[in-house]
Amino acid sequence: MYGPAGAAVWSAPTIDAKRRQVYVGTGDTYTDVKENGSDAIMALDLASGKVKWRNQVTENDSFLMGCNRGGIVNCPTVLGPDHDFGASPILFTLPNGKDIILAGQKSGVVFGMDPDNEGRTIWRNKVGNGGALGGIEWGMAADAKRLYVAVADLGLPPPKGKAGLFALDPATGDQQWYTAAPKVNCSYSGRCLLGQSAAPTVIPGLVLSTTIDGHLRAYNANDGKIVWDFDTAAQKYQTINGVKDQSGGSLDVAGPVLAGGLMYIISGYAGALGGAPDNVLLVFSVDGK
Repeated sequence: MYGPAGAAVWSAPTIDAKRRQVYVGTGDTYTDVKENGSDAIMALDLASGKVKWRNQVTENDSFLMGCNRGGIVNCPTVLGPDHDFGASPILFTLPNGKDIILAGQKSGVVFGMDPDNEGRTIWRNKVGNGGALGGIEWGMAADAKRLYVAVADLGLPPPKGKAGLFALDPATGDQQWYTAAPKVNCSYSGRCLLGQSAAPTVIPGLVLSTTIDGHLRAYNANDGKIVWDFDTAAQKYQTINGVKDQSGGSLDVAGPVLAGGLMYIISGYAGALGGAPDNVLLVFSVDGK
């Protein structure tokens, strides 16, 4: 419990070549020592690594996994809300040519920050309830018009929990549409949850987002309507490496990856409150070949 101990970083940094800066989202501190770099967006000089500015949005958030159970030693005296920045900051250019940093926090709050004014908060919008497994977990996505925000809020039923996909105006943070995570029958025996914890992926006209319960969905980028839905845990796969009757499972962390006209996704993750760990790498194409 000695300090200073800094804070966690568990997302990829974002490079701003024009300003020669790198933006980092930080997580909790682990000790009782006051730390002004936790739960913050920080700008570092790209050449030297020197801190140029930091915008800390949650103070005194000391948290360690397991410390919310009794009888654990070496824990902070006051356990914080666990409101990390786990999503990589997005550097977005607005229609007027001005840049803005878009950042999503596990508190359920999305921020717009000014890279030319020491990261000053321009707008904020609390889209989810937030919590240790709530709010924005692994990432967001943006196209030329909108910011797409997947909200986890695991284990929180509506209306308190806002698990689903949001589209926001990057300039103001105003909500353009929201589609709640559909409640469906579970295809595996583990704990099925509706939270959209994984990072979404956007392609022209569509947003691809997944739920912990194993569903991969495509949303119309203009209005949020679900275009198609594939339950990755509902069938047995015959794999190219000779595994027969391999099951899929939960979808979390990394969103779909698209390259060369194909979409890749891993189905099976056990890290979210007992999801299904069976795993398989699935590859999709438009015509299924």
